[in-house]
Amino acid sequence: MAKKDAPPHWDRGIRQRLVRGEAAALGELYDRFASLVHGLAHRVLGDERAADQITREVFAHVWEHPDAYDPRQGPLRAWVAGLTHRLAVQRLRSTETAALARGGPGSAEELEHRVFRASAAARADYIVHAMPAPLRAALELAYFQRRDYRQTAADLGVTEDEARRRLRLGLQLLSTAHHTDTPDAPSGYGGAA
Repeated sequence: MAKKDAPPHWDRGIRQRLVRGEAAALGELYDRFASLVHGLAHRVLGDERAADQITREVFAHVWEHPDAYDPRQGPLRAWVAGLTHRLAVQRLRSTETAALARGGPGSAEELEHRVFRASAAARADYIVHAMPAPLRAALELAYFQRRDYRQTAADLGVTEDEARRRLRLGLQLLSTAHHTDTPDAPSGYGGAA
């Protein structure tokens, strides 16, 4: 991984272009991150239209405030994911709080529990999609195809020790999804908002 003070070249370049007001830079950013943004928002909100709206809000925010991203704090992908997460959780809280105020079912405690679950699920999705492909492939074989480490090793063409290592590391990364303030979480993406 790149050093914290040396972000990827693309991240620095796209930020500079956005600061200059280049609409093409926003298009490139959208092409690269729209599915991530929409997927995270949908995971938190469980609603296609709300996820579409959050997606528009995220890219509008980036366009209006390109200098809000500080490349020294981490990758642009993590910053965009954190912004998406924060906006989606705020939307979920406000929607659910309004429903409670109108006499809807549940309590404030249940609302916070729903927000926490949706938030953890979105973080888990982000972690899986951001982890290196070899770890993700091992986890997918073990989880979706019910392979043990020996079968996973054979399917991936690696040693059993390497398969165990990949599975262990992938699971360790995933275990951080339920933490609200993990030090390894992407900047701005650790809390429930």
